Formats: sequence, structure tokens, C-alpha cells
Amino acid sequence: MSNKGILYLIPTTIGDTPVAQVLPEYTLAVSKSLDTFIVEQLRTARRFLSKIKTPIPIDDMTFFPLNKHTELKEVYSYLAPALEGKNIGLLSEAGTPCIADPGSIIVEQAHLKGIQVIPLVGPNSIILALMASGFNGQNFCFHGYIPIDQNQRSKKLKEMEANVIKNDQTQIFIEAPYRNKQILDSICKTCSNKTKVCVAVDISLKTEYIRTKTVTEWKKSFPDFHKKPSIFLIYK
Repeated sequence: MSNKGILYLIPTTIGDTPVAQVLPEYTLAVSKSLDTFIVEQLRTARRFLSKIKTPIPIDDMTFFPLNKHTELKEVYSYLAPALEGKNIGLLSEAGTPCIADPGSIIVEQAHLKGIQVIPLVGPNSIILALMASGFNGQNFCFHGYIPIDQNQRSKKLKEMEANVIKNDQTQIFIEAPYRNKQILDSICKTCSNKTKVCVAVDISLKTEYIRTKTVTEWKKSFPDFHKKPSIFLIYK
């Protein structure tokens, strides 16, 4: 039997949502049992652990940062506690780890080192948006962020619209919250009037807004979603 610890992939709330609304008891129980975490932002991680009322003093915990400033050689050392038998957690900044969220390099290394990886249940805004869109959930593609440059963005939108028609494939992407209006405006200027667009804003929050309309209908009125986390989906 292996003496190695387990790497748990721990989802968090997407925003200021009641914990019990989006996280199962087992996910919370595992989170409360750990004292070693790999996190994107220390402040956010500490806030989440305080929110779930972890019995372990936060000042007694170990946190390993994983963000754009982290050097690769540091990342390789983060799994050392698991190799010594300690269970550790990869804690998402918001939603689920490794889906539009850092962490895949840690999971890859865990598999290479023979460390068991267990994903825990929690909210994922991309999947929740797809569920609520009314679009094809059997065949879809997530593009992450699309180009900022207007010409490149239009080219990408046309490419996605072509995939919808050719492959019957839902197209999903995200944008920086302060560019929400610009991206919806680009969609309305670039895509066919009959193309359907779903805009999912503040998923799981009290201010949640999810609407599916044609481009023609969106041209008549835009939602008030400036600086709010949003998911965009395109279908036919």
C-alpha cells in the first residue's frame, strides 16, 4: 500500500455565496481536515478557510503560491509533503481548480509521482452557464479568453460561429469583466442576426443573470454587467 498522501482538488465559492448553497458536506469536511494548500492568492485562500470555519488555526497552515510569479522549480517542490504521506489541497481562487484556473501542472506532476488525485465537487461557472443556456451540451468547446484586438476578435468570432454551424458545437468563452460590453457589442456586429447568444453573469450569486437571445434581440438592449464575471456562449 502506498504511503503517499492524496492531492485533493478543492472548489470554492465563485463569489460571496453561502457556502452550504454550493459546496457539499464532504468537500467541506475534507477542506477542514487539511493544513497544507497550494493556492493562487494567499489572501483569498485564508478568507475562504475562515468562511468555512476550519478548526485548524490558519496561522498554523502551510500555503504554497501558484500564480504567474511562481518559478517552475518551486512548483516541483510543492508535492514534497504528499510524497511524505501528508494529504494536501489544491485550492481554487474561485470555482473549480484547473478549469480556467491554474493548477494543471501540479496535477500532472502528481500523476507522474504516483500521488492519488481526488477532485471534489463544487461550482464551475462554465458548466453551469452551459447547463442554463439551452445549447448543445453534448458537443462544446471552451476557448478561454479571445483576442483583444478588434480585427482578431472579429475573426475569432466568425470562426466560432462557423464551428457552430459546421459541427453543431456550442462555443464558450470568457472576457475580463471590464470588457463585457465591448465583447457583446463585437458579437452583435460580427455574428448573424439569427445566431443565439447566452450571457451568464454572476453565476450562483444573488445578482445572477442568465439570458439566451438572438443577436437581433441583444441589439435592442444590453444587460448591466460592467465589471461582473461573465460567461459568453454562442449557438444556432
